[in-house]
Amino acid sequence: MTGKPFMFAPRWDAASYLRNSTGGGNPANKGGAAFSMIATLEYSSKAGSPEKAVADHIKQAFTNPKATKPLNALKNVPGDNVKEPLHRLYLDQKRRDRNRAVAVRECTRAWGAKYTDGGKECDEFPFATTYEGSAAAEFDVHVEKDNFSVMPVPGAQNGAAGNLLSGFYTANRIIDGPDDGFIVKIN
Repeated sequence: MTGKPFMFAPRWDAASYLRNSTGGGNPANKGGAAFSMIATLEYSSKAGSPEKAVADHIKQAFTNPKATKPLNALKNVPGDNVKEPLHRLYLDQKRRDRNRAVAVRECTRAWGAKYTDGGKECDEFPFATTYEGSAAAEFDVHVEKDNFSVMPVPGAQNGAAGNLLSGFYTANRIIDGPDDGFIVKIN
């Protein structure tokens, strides 16, 4: 037994949008602890998985970003490694709405107004609920324009992926802002 012991430093938060934000009525007990490490959201691209279409879309955005919409020869979609993690966007509703609007605009440009036929929805990656979402370049001059991917996917699969993301945020106590990054892996 040699070497120096180490421990990841825990973070304590009482974010109003996470569990136990009130402490069950006792302010002294409010909040929760999370360890300072990059959490990983996993989606499955296996046949029959409820989020398969979204997982396939994200996989393409990671492995062949230049083939995704919108077109951008310099596209390098973040979120697949610890050097370029995603960051939760919760507190700025207008920015989340703008991320969604930009994504829908690009789906309409690429596939026409009827891309929603058959119950499809515009899936965007990075997620609209991240600072790296579709409108990131409008808010940060250091972000490459059109450095995201959109694709029409079945609404039920988009919803299943969204439910997984929401549960992931809660289970891992991912807070808003640059201090709490996460990555996405496709199985």
